[in-house]
Amino acid sequence: MAALAYAAPHFWWGAGIGATFPGDFADAPHGTWEAAIGYWAMGGLAVLGAVLALALVRPWGNRLPRRVLAVPALVASVGMTLWGFTYFAMQYLLTADRVVSAPAFAAKDAHPQAAWGLFWYALFVVWGITLGAAALDRLRGARTRCACAGRATRAEVALGS
Repeated sequence: MAALAYAAPHFWWGAGIGATFPGDFADAPHGTWEAAIGYWAMGGLAVLGAVLALALVRPWGNRLPRRVLAVPALVASVGMTLWGFTYFAMQYLLTADRVVSAPAFAAKDAHPQAAWGLFWYALFVVWGITLGAAALDRLRGARTRCACAGRATRAEVALGS
């Protein structure tokens, strides 16, 4: 769900709708390769991330070996979680006057829409942690699958069969 929550605004930003943009949308790139990559490619990548996450937990994902899905998901999980936490660490340092924004970013950081960054980077933290939990579960193979329903039964999990 976090992947799709990340993808949706990238698609509407690519379409020229500035709602929830973390900064001044008028100053953001439009009609360039930078915009195509920043909006459309990142939105598409997030949709692929949603499919990867679903493959970790849905029965149709069992067609692939555990490590083929879980290892890239773990790498992505670590990256996204660190990316989100780094933003909050930077915000703390800015608030505590331990660092100062570069002149090129000072106006962007002071813009009222910059508060949306708190939401978007919290989304990275949630997305990273939940993706990592699903990947670890997949790697461990903790659940055996019930052939009839595609889900582990409590008795099977308790017996470890």
